[in-house]
Amino acid sequence: MIISIGSDHTGIDHKCLIKNFLKKKGYKIMDFGFNERNGKKVDYPDFIHPTVKYVNDGIAHFGIVICGTGNGAAMIANKYKRIRAALVWNKEITVLARKHNDANVISLPARFIKKSKILEIIKIFFITNFDEGRHRKRIDKIPINS
Repeated sequence: MIISIGSDHTGIDHKCLIKNFLKKKGYKIMDFGFNERNGKKVDYPDFIHPTVKYVNDGIAHFGIVICGTGNGAAMIANKYKRIRAALVWNKEITVLARKHNDANVISLPARFIKKSKILEIIKIFFITNFDEGRHRKRIDKIPINS
């Protein structure tokens, strides 16, 4: 399975932790994130767009985007037609993002999730399946055809 991941300067440590964890689990990682620990600040859209495009185009199965609050990254991700990005920060929200919303991208708020909790969220995201049923018709109503 291919996972696309990207972050701005606030998410470098989280991204590295996630990448190492997923590689050990056998996932192939496409890293589009910022990687310099030099104090330089960057614009998150420059890193989130290519990350999400890989999922939208069907090259990656899932995406992980990280910025300071997770909001900007989620807003960018959800501009893409085939993306259902969810801003997650705890296990309960993560479970529901997969079960009810069939999220294919998660957006993580680097400033608000401790590194000690991040792998729990990642594990949950990848083991939780979409419930289908009544949720399928709701998912089908998300895209705008204009």
